[in-house]
Amino acid sequence: MRPRKDKFPFRSRLSLKPLLDFWEQLLAEGKCGMNSLGPFILQELEKSPELREPIEDLTILDHHQALIDLLMSVVFPPAFWESDCAAAFVPFQFTGFYATPAFKTLFKMEGQGFTPQLNVDPQQWQWGLTLKAFIFIMRKFYGLDLTWDFPLIAKARSPETGLDRFFNISLDPKFLEIKVLGAPGVLTAEDRSKLLANVNDLKVWMELIPPENFEFQGFGVFRAADVTAREMLSALQADLFEREAIFQRDGFASLQEKLQIYLQEQDLTLGLAAIRGEQILLLPHAHRQPETSCILENATHYQRSEFKGSVFSQALDQGQPLVVEDLHQYPKRTILEERTLEHGFRSIYIAPLIHQDRLLGTLMLKSTRAGALNALNTANLAPVLPLFAVALNRSLEQLNQKIQAVIKEEFTAIHPAVEWRFQQAALRYIQHKDEGGSGLEPIVFHQIYPLFGVSDIRMSSDHRNTAIQTDLIEHFRLAREILELAYEHRPLPILAAFSHRLDKHIKGLKVGLSAGDEATKPLFIQQEVEPIFDQLANFGAPVAEKIAAYRAALDQEMRTIYRSRRDFEESLKLINETIAAYLDQEEAKAQEYFPHYFEKLKTDGVEHTIYIGADMVENGNFSPLYLKNLRLWQLMVTCEVVRRTEEIKGSLPVPLETTHLILVQDSPLSIFFSPDERHFEVEGAYDIRHEIIKKRIDKAVIKGKSERLTQPGKIAIVYSQKQERLEYLEYIDYLQAAGYLKAGTEDVDLEDLQGAQGLKALRVTVDLRASRAQDQALPEIVATAVKALPKIANVSS
Repeated sequence: MRPRKDKFPFRSRLSLKPLLDFWEQLLAEGKCGMNSLGPFILQELEKSPELREPIEDLTILDHHQALIDLLMSVVFPPAFWESDCAAAFVPFQFTGFYATPAFKTLFKMEGQGFTPQLNVDPQQWQWGLTLKAFIFIMRKFYGLDLTWDFPLIAKARSPETGLDRFFNISLDPKFLEIKVLGAPGVLTAEDRSKLLANVNDLKVWMELIPPENFEFQGFGVFRAADVTAREMLSALQADLFEREAIFQRDGFASLQEKLQIYLQEQDLTLGLAAIRGEQILLLPHAHRQPETSCILENATHYQRSEFKGSVFSQALDQGQPLVVEDLHQYPKRTILEERTLEHGFRSIYIAPLIHQDRLLGTLMLKSTRAGALNALNTANLAPVLPLFAVALNRSLEQLNQKIQAVIKEEFTAIHPAVEWRFQQAALRYIQHKDEGGSGLEPIVFHQIYPLFGVSDIRMSSDHRNTAIQTDLIEHFRLAREILELAYEHRPLPILAAFSHRLDKHIKGLKVGLSAGDEATKPLFIQQEVEPIFDQLANFGAPVAEKIAAYRAALDQEMRTIYRSRRDFEESLKLINETIAAYLDQEEAKAQEYFPHYFEKLKTDGVEHTIYIGADMVENGNFSPLYLKNLRLWQLMVTCEVVRRTEEIKGSLPVPLETTHLILVQDSPLSIFFSPDERHFEVEGAYDIRHEIIKKRIDKAVIKGKSERLTQPGKIAIVYSQKQERLEYLEYIDYLQAAGYLKAGTEDVDLEDLQGAQGLKALRVTVDLRASRAQDQALPEIVATAVKALPKIANVSS
């Protein structure tokens, strides 16, 4: 934003009188060895009486440049003339009359003009200037010292690097005077309270303190302090809060640009490496990639062994950042360093990204200029690395979910149990390719029986939202306690105003979460409240101790309270891992009974799908006994899943409850492999009903009631045909006798679902008193029958 010249309500004029008064006092007291200059200054001022009066025409100063330089030497010391970034302006105007070379160069100050790019819009700028003027008046004439700083950040392009730099602009009012035109009005206690209650309504201030009664004379000094590093750290943190900032093409380019500004080195290329076991995924700069939503789609994959002996490997082994100022002079170059040189890079920096003592990957910066990266400037990257580590951890978790989905869609559909069928199709394609074949034949399996089961986290969304709310409310409460304690030690009205804002946030959070609250609420505290804590710590030891306790309570990487969310995430992860590990263990045994297709998916719980049938085995040998065995196995495994999730509930940080459901379909269906989707799909309008039910059955309620079908400690068996019910009643009877299930079976009708009507369910309660390993308690009838059957591999088709 460039400030516009809106009308400032107070009259303001340039005057050197405050500066001349300062000089006269300095000479009278004989300080700083200025006595020898006294006669000369007084003599020159006698020749220039116009300098003692308010100056309307700034060109007058040009006629007395030597004297002005001497007078301004106490404002801008000659020793710091080349390094300081400051300028003198007409009060509350962007009309400059004296500036250091650095200020003129950075802000392209031509003559008296000054048009910086600021972080506030014109309306905010006008409000801030006017409020600041009122605060000066309140302090001088009404004895009310209000502490308030206008947060002004200016952006300027560095002439040396061509990169943006950011400066905090502060106003030094030492040579500013306020003249009263008449007598200042009286402010009652009620008037003062009204002013403080209407900080944003300047009309109230102008009514009680009419601007026409005051005039600002003298000059203000703007001093620009470089805060580029601070601003870029804040911007990086905000960017890395975006869930896919690392992997999105535009987001990756933005991160690189901010690092260039942070280090003030334009010739920098950012690279990230994500480590997954022995595999390394190198993420190059996004602009080298074609248009894609995820940069990983074009990431280069390597094995960790390929980097042996390189600077990359050394950084990982040492667990410390490593910088090589000039690869050309590096004596231990491997093929990695040679390739880097071939691409024109001379300087390189590699830092391990570690999160919770776990190595996730590396951050790499490269430059074509030797020495651009060195031990000194890269030391400034220490605060940046944890931000990237947290973001990479979150992004890798999302990536792992995507990979699981990709594997499911692209590869695991080609399950070992059905690989033979794809080999057949490929062989036929090769054989008929030269004969003008149209491509791979459709891969379809007919007369396939589906089995579906799900163990779900009950009310997981509510638990997740509650955890977010709890953490955010606790964060705001701790911040508010600091402000309240500080107010007790020094009752500044602005502290009460800050506390009021925090109260509003807390009340809003208690009502409920809004989209984006998880990211934006902590940023509000970090940007608006925490910056004043260092100042508040000077109010007294109790306040300083409170601030220290607050900082200790924050997650050091997330910079917010993260206890409840971490507890929920750890609980969810432990439940999912417990279920998934047990399913994997038992599924390996079930494959020995009869080959079948199996897939599982972890979300807020774990669901699994099984397909079995004669068409899925190469020799076509299939018996309904294998289907019955698999159904009984699924029910027994689900009983053990119920027990195990109940057993760990007491050790979970959040005692989440799980519900369990099995969907039965006795009618076979057809599935086909979709080349476009790269996974199996159900074929036919009738068969699609099974998929619809799978997606909606977790919301089912008992007919005539509001009670959910799925309940903790129970297994719901959903069916639609009478023969399905009778079959599962036999399994239930056996498992009740074997001690898996408690006595009693609920038989219920379900409310119609969209696309699925007439569903019914059996509901049974798992006996939690003793845990039985599934392989040690196979039903005797089924086990005997399975053993009596010849091995599948030896059965002739």
